[in-house]
Amino acid sequence: MGDFASNGEASNPFTHFRRDQMDRPFIVAQLGQSLDGRIATRTGDSRYIGAEPSLCHLHRMRAAVDAVVVGIGTVLADNPQLNVRRCEGRNPARVVIDAKGLLPPDAKCLDGADGARRIVFRGAGQAYPPLPAGVETVTRPVDAAGHFDLVDMARALNALGFDKVLIEGGARIISRAIDAGIVDRLHLMISAVILGSGQAGLDLAPIDYLKDALRPAVTVIPLGAGEVLYDCALKPKR
Repeated sequence: MGDFASNGEASNPFTHFRRDQMDRPFIVAQLGQSLDGRIATRTGDSRYIGAEPSLCHLHRMRAAVDAVVVGIGTVLADNPQLNVRRCEGRNPARVVIDAKGLLPPDAKCLDGADGARRIVFRGAGQAYPPLPAGVETVTRPVDAAGHFDLVDMARALNALGFDKVLIEGGARIISRAIDAGIVDRLHLMISAVILGSGQAGLDLAPIDYLKDALRPAVTVIPLGAGEVLYDCALKPKR
């Protein structure tokens, strides 16, 4: 976190990482994208849109929270470790949203060698393949589309003892979380690359008029190497 100290508290995004609600954690979501708003090529290749500064910021975010949450799509596409390697700090708990039981038991995020908690959210009322020893399972009902109620999931994360949570991906989960009104801050990292085609970033509920658009208070923070962090203060539902 010390990288921002010389610029004062106003440009230190981690000063905002504190909860102000009792029924759910403080939730920050992060999304890295190109200058033209893409998060991956048309084949799904997304490693690495962000250069070293964005990757280092992501690891600082992991070190600043109690748990990092990803959807099953992110695990299947990238097989991330979800630990802290590019800065000092402890590894957060690793949480995977896996409503259909598609999580491979050998996924890197399930490796318990570092002692961090590993938690998997699965749909209730179904049978699933076993997970490695020590992995905690939380079952919750899913809707007709096979999705969890993310407000309910936020409350479950609170019950698990987490004060600060990072939703790291993917874009669909982040979009649904913003629509559900549970995201306190969005860290949007823009990298100096133009893809020209491919997968777009946020995909929120459609609006018809600009007056209904989200207009968060934003702090713009250069990260280096042409990369810029937009630290967006959202107005979550109470």
